[in-house]
Amino acid sequence: MWNIIQAADAGALIFIQEHLRASLLTAVLIFYTTLGNNGFIWIGISLLLLCFKKTRMAGLLALLAMLLGLLCCNIALKNIVSRPRPYLSVEGLLPLLAPPDPNSFPSGHTCAAFAAAGIWLRTMPRRFFGVISVLAAAVMGFSRMYVGLHYPTDVLAGMCMGLLCASLIWHIYLKIKNSQELKPA
Repeated sequence: MWNIIQAADAGALIFIQEHLRASLLTAVLIFYTTLGNNGFIWIGISLLLLCFKKTRMAGLLALLAMLLGLLCCNIALKNIVSRPRPYLSVEGLLPLLAPPDPNSFPSGHTCAAFAAAGIWLRTMPRRFFGVISVLAAAVMGFSRMYVGLHYPTDVLAGMCMGLLCASLIWHIYLKIKNSQELKPA
């Protein structure tokens, strides 16, 4: 079964390289994926959200969800699984960027993007921003495959971990909020 998944992963990356890479798209996605380095774009947006009363909780919870994602994905899972980057295993795959580390699974960029998006989808006053953030997270995941640094399963796992971290932080927030509302004044 694992061999089938690995073959599908490799085939998808070669398909992207051979049929979807184009100079303008390459420039855009390299720029975009670089904004995700160290969660820069998502942390920046979260810090901006902290500046406004209506969105302060969205910013704080997104930062907490991304921190949890960092601990789970980049510090724990990447080192436990130690899956090599795809260009080291997929014959003919040419990466467009140098990797920040040798481990591929799961995608930390995708985890951070979906951790933030998962929170913003629940907390932003206008649902439109939440939907746009989910689309932006999906593009981040695609960009990681496009540049040849992650397998589709790395991106899928990063997405699941990010959404799981967002959900966990959201439920902890609700428990705290509900327990404070029940306390007598």
